[in-house]
Order: sequence, then structure tokens, then C-alpha cells
Amino acid sequence: MEFHNGENKISCSKKYNWLFKMSVVDVAPLNSSNSDDFAAFLDTELESTPNTSPEPEEDADETHHSDINRTKRQKIEVMESDSAANESTSQHETTLAVDASVKKNICTHPSGMLGLCTKCGEKWDNQSGVRLEYIHKDVWVSDDEAARIRERDLKNLLRHKKLYLVLDLDHTLLNSTHFIDGDATQEEGYLMNPSDPMQDPLRGSLFKLNSMQMMTKLRPFVHTFLKEANKLFEMYIYTMGERAYALEMANLLDPGKVYFESRVITRSDCTREHKKDLDVVLGQESAVLILDDTEEVWDKRKENLILMERYHFFASSLKQFKHRCKSLSELKSDESEADGTLATVLQVLKKIHTMFFDPDLGENFSGQDVRQILGTVRSQILKGCKIVFSHIFPIDFKAENHKLWKMAERLGATCAKEVDPSVTHVISTDVATAKSRWAVHQKKFLVEPRWLEAANYLWQRQPEDRFPVNKI
Repeated sequence: MEFHNGENKISCSKKYNWLFKMSVVDVAPLNSSNSDDFAAFLDTELESTPNTSPEPEEDADETHHSDINRTKRQKIEVMESDSAANESTSQHETTLAVDASVKKNICTHPSGMLGLCTKCGEKWDNQSGVRLEYIHKDVWVSDDEAARIRERDLKNLLRHKKLYLVLDLDHTLLNSTHFIDGDATQEEGYLMNPSDPMQDPLRGSLFKLNSMQMMTKLRPFVHTFLKEANKLFEMYIYTMGERAYALEMANLLDPGKVYFESRVITRSDCTREHKKDLDVVLGQESAVLILDDTEEVWDKRKENLILMERYHFFASSLKQFKHRCKSLSELKSDESEADGTLATVLQVLKKIHTMFFDPDLGENFSGQDVRQILGTVRSQILKGCKIVFSHIFPIDFKAENHKLWKMAERLGATCAKEVDPSVTHVISTDVATAKSRWAVHQKKFLVEPRWLEAANYLWQRQPEDRFPVNKI
């Protein structure tokens, strides 16, 4: 069958193949298989009917030729219908592909610097997300990007069997004081004279920073602590101090920049006034431990916190917290290297690390949570103790809300308001109270609140005879 157009002749199969391809090219994406597949199918179907008959004549075979032509026309109509349907499908798929391409090309602005998106370069002054100016000035990442970074870094860290450790500076790793305005007492005068022989034991741990008019004393055991902790943790400094001060302290603690690199977070990086949070730390909360002497600043992250006993080397430090006793500098003494606070806490950190990377888990540590492990270790310290407090809380104060009551429970003790035979300890400051007298009569332990605080800081139950309640 042929169509005549003057002198040009186009076979039926070729004509419809060409027309179909021309219509599809306008709407189908490049390299689309739909148009090619359908064109091949059309050619096959049309060429399956022989095209060897002469031009129709008015004879007896007219009916036969009409039937053949009718069959061919029906085939072509069906093919054209299928072609239209396929074209519609192709157009729909093309629209979806374009939409997907547009969506793909829309930048989600995962991070930015100096007001510009680092991916697309567009101006983007993001008000949400996480600012990481301690890494580079005016850098931020979106919440989603921060989550992605945390997840990626955690996987990498777990492969190396490491966790995250966030360290406070003042009263945790060191103690600083200004040496102007008469801060130093008369008994601390030897600290002002570098040639005074009383300074000999302090060589390498006492620093006079003239540019800041400040003196800093590193806590005993701190260098060993950092060296050992670095094997188990990726460490951050997080202080409420100013950046210039924090960087100076980081240089004293880590002169070779081995432990912290740029991970020094300061007051200007905090997202909440007078509070610290892990939102600016690029570590998963389930793998972060915190060492700090101040619980209140971590009000949302207490489950990650190991509360440190404050290091008061200078008299001004004690004065700041209204303590009326001699400082270590005035006593010309210091904490013990071997069994002081940092040495004790290091053993706790090692224990938690070992429990987290339990060999029975193989290499699958993703379900571990350091907060649960920390809670478990802490709850064993006073397990089996039942405590009653006597004249410790203010009148009309709800006992369950007091920090000592909460501390005792975190250490695994049971707290009660009234005495009974199951009580093991009465905590008081006055031997004359009814409950204190009951404890003496029943041969129960009668101890000062410091017994509880010592157990909390030293991570083990302390001998009760070291904390007697004296007569007033």
C-alpha cells in the first residue's frame, strides 16, 4: 500500500514511523527508550502484512482487496491509538522528569559562610541551623546537615573505638586568678616571685600570663589525663570564658595541638545565655561524656555529665564561691597526682569506655548509649544504702527536689523521710536532732553531707568514720 503525493511516494510503514518519531521527539526526553521501542514495534506490525498486491481494480477480487485494506486500516488505527496513548504517557513522564530535575537542582543550602551558601553560592543569611564559628568565622550548617555530619563522624569514631569527651576549663582542668586588684593574699606572696624556692614543686604547672595579667595553675595529673583520654575519646574544650582566654588555656594544656585542634568552644558560641548545650558539638549525644564542675549550666544534658569536684588552688577561687577555708596555694599543698580527682575520673572514663565497646557485641556498637552506661556505673556506688536526712533541708522545702536527695538516688541509694530499721545512714550536721540520736542509739551510720558528696566525686563509697557529725 502506498500514498501518492505528486511524484513522491512514501510507504505506509515508513510514513507512520516517521510521523510518530517526529511527534515524540518534541516531547520525549533525549535517549528515551519509549519512542524507539514503539517505532520499532509499529514497523514490525505494519510490515507483517505483505504489500504485494497491485492497485485495486473494479473486478471480482474487489471484496478481497477491500477486506485486506480494511484490515490494514484497522491495524493502523490501533497503532495510532496506541501511539497517542504512548505519547501522552511520554509527556507525563517527561513532566515528572522535569519536576524531579527542578527539585534536584533547588539547593537546600546545607551550609554557609560569610552569608553565602557554600554549595550554590547564593546569598543566604540563615537564622536557624548550627553556627560553628569556633571552627571558622561565620560558618553555619543546617540542622539536617549537622545531623548528617554527626552520624558520619560517629560511624568513623566507632570504627576506631572512640567516644566524645567535652571538657570544662576553670575548676575542672585548671584554676586561674588575676594578680592585680590585690587578689593574692599575703600567704600567696611566694607565687609572685619566680625565684622563690617554694615554687619548685609547681614548675611546669604554674604559669604567669603577663599579657592577660593572670596566673594559671594546671590541675595535678592533667597532662597524663589528656594523654590517656585522647586514646579513647575525641575531645572538646567547652568554657564560659572568652575566646582569647580559652585559646591561651588550650595552648597551656595542649601546646602541640594534639588533643583539641580547633575544637575549643567558648561563651560566644553558646546558643543559650549562661547555658551550655551539645547543639554546637558535632557529636551524637548518645556517645558524649561531659566533665564539668557546674551542673546548672548543663540543665538539658545532665545524663551526659560527670560532675567534677572543684579545683580551688588560689584563695580568690574559694572567695568566689564563699568558702571560708585556706586554699591549696595558702597551704602550700596540692591535690594528689596518683589518686586525685583527675586520676579517679580517668578510671571511670576507662570503665565506661570498656562497657560501651563490649567485646560480646562484635563490631555493632550503634545501639549503645553512653548515658545509660554512665547511669549504671553511678548507681552502683551506694547500692544497698537507705538514707534519711535530718535538718538538712529548709523548712517547707520539698525534700525530693533537693540536690542531695537527687544525688543520693543517682548513686543508687534509697531515700526516706522517716527512720525505720532498714535505714543504714542518717545524714545530718547536728548530733542533737531526734533522728541523729536515733542513729547513735541504733548503731546506724551518722555522717555529714560531705560523705555523700565525696562518694559522688570519688565514685566509690567512702569510709563513714572520716565524716563524723560533731557536736555544735
